[in-house]
Amino acid sequence: MRVTALILLALTAAGCSTDDPVVEEPAATPRSSASTDPSTTTGPSATVAPTGFDSASRRLTARERAAMTGVTWHEGCPVPLADLRVVRLTHRDFEGRRRTGRLVVHADAVADVTAIFEKLYDLDYPIRRMVPIEAYDGDDFASIEADNTSAFNCRAITGGTAWSHHSYGRAIDVNPIENPYVYSGGRTDHTGSQSYLDRSRERPGVLLPDSPEVAAFEDAGWFWGGRWTDPVDHQHFSSMPTG
Repeated sequence: MRVTALILLALTAAGCSTDDPVVEEPAATPRSSASTDPSTTTGPSATVAPTGFDSASRRLTARERAAMTGVTWHEGCPVPLADLRVVRLTHRDFEGRRRTGRLVVHADAVADVTAIFEKLYDLDYPIRRMVPIEAYDGDDFASIEADNTSAFNCRAITGGTAWSHHSYGRAIDVNPIENPYVYSGGRTDHTGSQSYLDRSRERPGVLLPDSPEVAAFEDAGWFWGGRWTDPVDHQHFSSMPTG
C-alpha cells in the first residue's frame, strides 16, 4: 500500500493523470449553402455543370403513372401510358445557365425531340422552365402562366372538343408567355403575353417565322402553329399536321 501511494504521489507531482484523455473531433467546416449537387437545387429545373447537351429517355415510373392518372391522363385517352416516355433534356435558361428539364412525349417522338432540343441548346435558345404539366394539376392555363414548356396532356383542343395533339404526346408548347396563343382579333388570355403580341422584333425566347429554332422543328418534319392564320399559336409545335 505504501508503494502504491508513493507511485500515485509521484504521478500527481509530475502533472500526469490516471484517466484516459478525452480527444475532441475538430470542428467541422461548414458547407456552403450554394451546393453544386443538382439534386439539392430547388425549382423546376436543376442547374448543372456546363458540360454540353445531355439527354436520356425512360418509361414512366409507377409513381409517375399514378400522378398522371385522373390528372393529365384518364381512361379513353388516345394513347396508353405504356406508349409514353419521359425525356430528360438540358437547356439554357434566360440567364444563360445550363439546366435540366423533362418532357413527356410519345415513344415515337423521342428521337425527334432529342435532336431538336440539342439544336436549341446549340443555338443558346433560352427556355424558362420545362416540367411535366401534372406539376400544375394538368391545368394548361396555370402551366402557361408559369411560362412552362410542356408536352403531353390529354385534353381537348382550345375552344373545341377534338383531341389536342398533346393528347398523343406529339406536341410541345415552347415558352408560352413569349409565344402566345392569339385568338381572332389579336387577343390573348395571359397578361404576361400582352407585350409579346408585337412580333415585329427579336427578343429572348421569342419564336419568329425566320427563327433558326423554328427551322429546327420544321426540318424534323414538325409543324408550327405560328404559321396558322386564325387562331395563331406561336408556342405550338406538333409532329401531326393540323386538319
